[in-house]
Amino acid sequence: MSRTYVDRCPGVLRPWIADDGALIRLRLVGGRLGASALGELSEIAGEWGDGNIYLTSRANLQLRAIPHADGCVPSALVYAISAVGLLPAPSHELVRNINVSPLTGRVGGRADLRPLADVIDNLLCADPVFASLAGRFLFSLDDGRGDVSGRTLDLGLVALDTHTAQLRVGSAHWGPTVPLNDAAAALIDLTRAFLGLRGAGETAWWHVDELPGKGSELLDAPYERDDRTLTTSEPPPFGKNVQDDGRAALHVDVPDGTLTPKLVEQLAGLGPEIIVTPWRSVIVPDLEPT
Repeated sequence: MSRTYVDRCPGVLRPWIADDGALIRLRLVGGRLGASALGELSEIAGEWGDGNIYLTSRANLQLRAIPHADGCVPSALVYAISAVGLLPAPSHELVRNINVSPLTGRVGGRADLRPLADVIDNLLCADPVFASLAGRFLFSLDDGRGDVSGRTLDLGLVALDTHTAQLRVGSAHWGPTVPLNDAAAALIDLTRAFLGLRGAGETAWWHVDELPGKGSELLDAPYERDDRTLTTSEPPPFGKNVQDDGRAALHVDVPDGTLTPKLVEQLAGLGPEIIVTPWRSVIVPDLEPT
C-alpha cells in the first residue's frame, strides 16, 4: 500500500473537525467504564456537544458538535473529561485500542481476559515509543467463543483454554501458543517489532496487514492454526443473559448506536459498570437475579 498522508484518527487532543463541529473519540479498554463515569460524560456532552454519546464499532465513545478553535477543543472540556477518568494517558490516548470479548469472565468463554487487557494497556502506555502507533492499530482478544476473532485486527489472540492462547499476527497469520500469563509481553514484543518495520512519516504503514508479508516478518517461523480457534458465535441476545455466577448481564439495544441522555439515565441506574460492545450496543453486568 502506498500512502501519502499521516493518520488522523481522532482523539480528545486531536479532534476531527466536521461540519457540525469537532468530533472527539474516547477509547475504552475492552469497552468498560463505570456507570457514574457514563453519567458524567453525558452531562459533558450536554454542555459541550449535541447532548448525545455515540458508540463506535471498536467499543469506544464519541462526542460531536463541539466548539473548536485552531483545530483544538476548549481546555475546559479536556479538563472535564480527564476529571472523569476518561483520559488516563494523554500521550497514548490514540493507541489504547483493545477489543475484548464483551462477556469474558462472566458468561461462557474459556478464560477471563479482562486482566490481560489491562496489562496490555499498562505496557503500551508505559513506553513512549508506542505513542507513535496509528490511531487505528487494533489489539483483539477473543476468549475462545469466537465473537470478536472474525474482525480485522493487527495483533491479538484466541484463548485455547483457561491458561493458554494462540497469538494472531495480522488478519492472515497465526503465531505460537503461549501461556496467558506471558501473552501481554509477547504481544508487546510483536508491536515493537512492527514499529521497527513500518517506516516513518507520511508513508509509514498503519497496520500489520500492510507489511509486504502481511505480518509474517514478525514471526520467527510459520505456525499452524490450532483447531480450537475455529469457533464463531453471534452477539448475545438482547435482554438478560445468565452469568456463570448466577447473576445477570443485561444486553441493551442502542438504536443507531446513539446514547441519548434519557437512555444514559436509565442505564446508569441499573448497575455500577457498563460494557460498550463492538456491535454498538451496551451490556450492564453483575445484576442480581429477579
